[in-house]
Amino acid sequence: MEAEVGLLQRVVDFVHVINDVVWGVPMLVMILGTGLFLSIGLKLMPVLKLGTGFKLLWSGRAPDEDQQEQGQISPFNALMTSLSATIGTGNIAGVATAIAMGGPGALFWMWCTALVGMATKYSEAVLAVKFREEDANGHHVGGPMYYIKNGLGKNWTWLGVLFALFGAFAGFGIGNTVQANSVADALSANFGVAPWITGVVMMLLVGAVLMGGIHRIADVAGKLVPLMTVFYIVSGLAVLIVYAADLPAAIMLIIESAFTPVAAQGGFAGAAVWAAVNYGVARGVFSNEAGLGSAPIAHAAAQTNSPVTQGLVAMLGTFIDTLIVCSITGLAIVVTGSWSSGENGAPLTSMAFGHALPIGNYVVAIALAIFAFTTILGWSFYSEKCVQFLFGVKAIMPFRLIFTIVVPVGALAKLDFIWLLADTLNAMMALPNLVALLLLSPVVFKLTRSYFERQRAKP
Repeated sequence: MEAEVGLLQRVVDFVHVINDVVWGVPMLVMILGTGLFLSIGLKLMPVLKLGTGFKLLWSGRAPDEDQQEQGQISPFNALMTSLSATIGTGNIAGVATAIAMGGPGALFWMWCTALVGMATKYSEAVLAVKFREEDANGHHVGGPMYYIKNGLGKNWTWLGVLFALFGAFAGFGIGNTVQANSVADALSANFGVAPWITGVVMMLLVGAVLMGGIHRIADVAGKLVPLMTVFYIVSGLAVLIVYAADLPAAIMLIIESAFTPVAAQGGFAGAAVWAAVNYGVARGVFSNEAGLGSAPIAHAAAQTNSPVTQGLVAMLGTFIDTLIVCSITGLAIVVTGSWSSGENGAPLTSMAFGHALPIGNYVVAIALAIFAFTTILGWSFYSEKCVQFLFGVKAIMPFRLIFTIVVPVGALAKLDFIWLLADTLNAMMALPNLVALLLLSPVVFKLTRSYFERQRAKP
């Protein structure tokens, strides 16, 4: 027994070492550097064309009936499916952790990550639509594993296989068990619901949606994600209105803390500038997933013939996730003064909302539960496509059954190691994707240039 415990501890220690490496300085520099390189190559187009993206999003609620467009779901629902996976615990617990560990300045670095991340997310979606394939069932599939294989050639297929392996396993952690555990904890702490009840109910709900495939996932995401996001944003704005007089000082504190160390105060242990950068960038990437390569898997299923228009819609995911939803969380934590309380994670966000709203803690609990549920749906599709890439369409139904059955396990289990492993696999997904983005960037630049030249030439 002692030997088994010792072996398990060695495995945990080994994964810790890998995690420190893959989420270390080189990875953060590579993620930010890739985003900055793509932003410059695109001449800051993602930021300058933000309005165009929102116009395309609104018109893309349904495909153009006058055109025979390829794909399974509308451009709008492709973004909602992507957002269903990205807007989750990272927006509530992740932002709180970044500020608790790195100080208010971490929020500033999350904003910076999002600004360059828009170019990354745009490029991912452009390549996903450009290099997607039609599978044996007649459905369009794409993502990093496909644009590596079809864009870089057969000699690079091994890199796509690595991405698919990391993505398949990561989905069971960060996209399933960890999310189910977050829902169970939130409902147990705030409403007294037994974790096993949460697990069983979620299993039934997830199973009912998953068995309908991408159409049902996109349909649920297209309705639930906008509704829940608006509910959370409105609640967060209410907090900021209550503390409106303190808002200018809070924003100044965020900017100052991004470049100067923060002294210990209250329950806050103090933080160096590097901590603000490190936690801000890492939690920003964790939240919006720009560079991880997950979102383009959803955008590859969009009903569109234009890689660029889908890219313009896709980049909104990073803007909405980080520059809107994460900002609401972060500003609420800073403006209420909760950041120096010593709390961390979701309880810190609950405390901030609770300072301003009588039902603030319930708002956060409900938002966390629904965001985590939709994350399970979005990630189920990501992992499914990774498994399909490795084993073919015959693996789809067995995967859906297993993914559904695992949900209650997550609701009941202690997941410290699974969280660590999933976080590590997330970073390892990013490596093949970032290499592909850099090597295929000339394709992105050429497609973008051609598209906007045609737009300018129109009468």
